[in-house]
Amino acid sequence: MARTTHELRLRRHARIRRRLSGTAERPRVALSRSNKHISAQIIDDVAGRTLAAASSVEPTLKGTSGGNIDGAKAVAAVLAQRAKAASITTVVFDRGGFDYHGRVAAFADALRAAGLEF
Repeated sequence: MARTTHELRLRRHARIRRRLSGTAERPRVALSRSNKHISAQIIDDVAGRTLAAASSVEPTLKGTSGGNIDGAKAVAAVLAQRAKAASITTVVFDRGGFDYHGRVAAFADALRAAGLEF
């Protein structure tokens, strides 16, 4: 039986999550992407808490589109700023089963440029 693209992505994400977990010292950056928007959270999986989050649907990012590379960079800059405010410097990057290409790669590069290490 043929699997849909969404089902295949979820299988990849589950495979990644089996060996990737965020801690208080090194939380996980969980990326979520749709055709129009992009969002990310910094998560401490041990405590089950979201430490910081940013999304292209926020009022602060009103003029940017989350559906392109510039929008992904803008969301990453906001997330990195919030991470620094929460004293987070090192993270684990969870691409969510998405290919490390285009908006996902631009998001990761913008986080690194803003000072987060992973």
